[in-house]
Amino acid sequence: MTIHAKEMMIWNKKMNITAIKKPLQIAEKHFIDSLAAASFVKNKNSLIDLGSGGGFPGIPIKIMKPLLNVVLIDSSRKKINFLKHVIRLLGLKGIDAIHSRVQDLHDKDLYKAGFDAVISRAFTELSNFVELASPFINKEGTIYAMKGKQAKKEITPELLEKFKVNTDHYQLPFEKSDRYMITLSQQK
Repeated sequence: MTIHAKEMMIWNKKMNITAIKKPLQIAEKHFIDSLAAASFVKNKNSLIDLGSGGGFPGIPIKIMKPLLNVVLIDSSRKKINFLKHVIRLLGLKGIDAIHSRVQDLHDKDLYKAGFDAVISRAFTELSNFVELASPFINKEGTIYAMKGKQAKKEITPELLEKFKVNTDHYQLPFEKSDRYMITLSQQK
């Protein structure tokens, strides 16, 4: 993960990969937060990370779960170029970075209902994220939304009707920032 962090700081000098630029904040807000997410993604074979940005949480999850097939999606070509560069440098297999708007992949056979898990970190408001994520999950699929302190306010009655919703709280170690993993699984 050191290589990922170093490359991000180098690329960040030329283009905006992330607004977080201080090494300790990069470690905490990107890597530690992403590693926390990996602990929630259990018994999954495939994961799609929507709005991956600098590769978070997808790349750290892939490192922690090397057998997991991962697809990173971002609408920024420069970020996808960065992600492909990091994937090559790390020698990761079973991971790809795709330049696309999320909505443009909904009808593509390669992606439609093709994933066990969809994840995103602070991508969009929860209801919107679920709408964007739903076409990608298979019948047993799970949606993982990484959120900040306002997480519980985003859970609507409509989401509770449609999904089994679980909210787990954790705290980042240095700044003590509250984080939440909202897990939405199919109703049985």
